[in-house]
Amino acid sequence: MNSENNEYTPENGEEQQDEYVDINEVGQVVDVNEEQPIDDDEEDMAVDGEEGGSMQDLEDFVDDSVQGFFTHKEPVYSVAFHPTEHHVVMTGGGDDKAYVWRIDTGDEVYSFTGHTDSITSTGFSADGKYAATGGMDGRVKIWNIGDGSLLNTFEGPDEVVWMDWHPAGPVILAGASDGTVWMWQVITGVCMNVFVGHTGPVTCGRFTHDGKKIVTASEDCSLIVWDPKTASALVKITSEDARFHQESINCLAINKDDTLIVTGSADNTARLINLQNGNILGALENHSESVEAVGFCDSLPVFATGSVDGKINVWDVTTMRLRSSCQHEDAVIQLKWHKDSPLFTSCSADRTVRVWDARTGNCEHKFQGHQDSVLAFDLSYNGHVTVTGSDDGVSLVFNW
Repeated sequence: MNSENNEYTPENGEEQQDEYVDINEVGQVVDVNEEQPIDDDEEDMAVDGEEGGSMQDLEDFVDDSVQGFFTHKEPVYSVAFHPTEHHVVMTGGGDDKAYVWRIDTGDEVYSFTGHTDSITSTGFSADGKYAATGGMDGRVKIWNIGDGSLLNTFEGPDEVVWMDWHPAGPVILAGASDGTVWMWQVITGVCMNVFVGHTGPVTCGRFTHDGKKIVTASEDCSLIVWDPKTASALVKITSEDARFHQESINCLAINKDDTLIVTGSADNTARLINLQNGNILGALENHSESVEAVGFCDSLPVFATGSVDGKINVWDVTTMRLRSSCQHEDAVIQLKWHKDSPLFTSCSADRTVRVWDARTGNCEHKFQGHQDSVLAFDLSYNGHVTVTGSDDGVSLVFNW
């Protein structure tokens, strides 16, 4: 914990009263002046203009960022904005640490340590009182944002692939590489349920927006809709259904009404699915490589799919026809829609972050500043501030 920057104290709101998950109803299952020799590999990279760093690279480098955080030194895998303190953001990375930053001043507020492997996932509780970090060491740690203290450490999964906070209460969900999904009550430390049904790593998942169901998907090509209280599978779709994915599912999204799911797969396709009954409504097949990112728009009946082919397609929910298409110069890694807006932001292995208008497919803003793939980002509440994490070990802030 950075004791020099402990002035940050979020507003203390009332405790959430409407909790859909009741604990009692569930079971616990070098000197710069000294000339240094250059080996052959480094010389080759310099000549080729790659990461060795040619003069042309320096001349062409563009940095649109307004702020940067440079402490990680290793790839930054996760970024999360605080839900109410809009100048506060958390990053997690390959240095086994997470940091809480102020984007207005650039100050480090807290340093969260204790993981023994890369932190792959970070997030704040809905009320902003707690932060969670999930690591490849199989641990989920819960931190008190009021003073930066460690509240709880949960163990049980293999590597933690992703996490999601319950939308109403202090409950955290984590998907693991051993095929399990775990749910804890973060204050008491009680393991509320372990969800077992996938046979491969659980690559993606989340609570529905009302918190009453959980949706997960796996490398084993299966998708499951769960009851959080009983850990029973309400809907399960597998590759045995020839209409469904035949390769690993990489990503999923749920529309705001909790009626539809879209999935993206290594088979280069996406599927639109009825969340309530598991009916497969359609297959989207306009990508030439793995689909890595998907998302629903809040303000229009459309959804987007992003692929390793660099393309982002915007599809009509009703007709499943292609509405518009956008193009990065390399693989699309993540996309997020702006709240109640036809705009969405994406990040890519082409080292850029871009803002797109789904109605036209036009790129409205392009942000540069990273020297390697942009692995993750999060958006401010109004969508005008983007904080990124990159393979270059840096987190940057972009405004528009």
